[in-house]
Amino acid sequence: QVQLVESGGGLVQAGNSLRLSCAASGFTFSTSAMGWFRQAPGKEREFVAAIRGSGSRTIYADSVKGRFTISRDNAKNTVYVQMNSLKPEDTAVYYCAARTNPFGSIYSNDYNYWGQGTQVTVSS
Repeated sequence: QVQLVESGGGLVQAGNSLRLSCAASGFTFSTSAMGWFRQAPGKEREFVAAIRGSGSRTIYADSVKGRFTISRDNAKNTVYVQMNSLKPEDTAVYYCAARTNPFGSIYSNDYNYWGQGTQVTVSS
């Protein structure tokens, strides 16, 4: 049974940082690309960041480039996103996703498994 469990969300002031974690189980984590997506109220789900199964390459949305860092620990079956210099427009539910393919993708349809999401709220 595949499980993706996000944690680390919360309420922060603009300019501060948060680190989200996603604990994975039920599939071969080290050969699966992982991604983070987010969905703000009234908007479509959008890509945030992705990382290869090996961790050797990362992809970022332009809106978060330079502020967010995705990483993974294959020994712990966990993927992270460090979010710095948060802005009110980063407010959204953040979802972790797994792809049964080692290469990352910016397209949500390329991902096979999804977590339940964790709320991030950035106040101005």
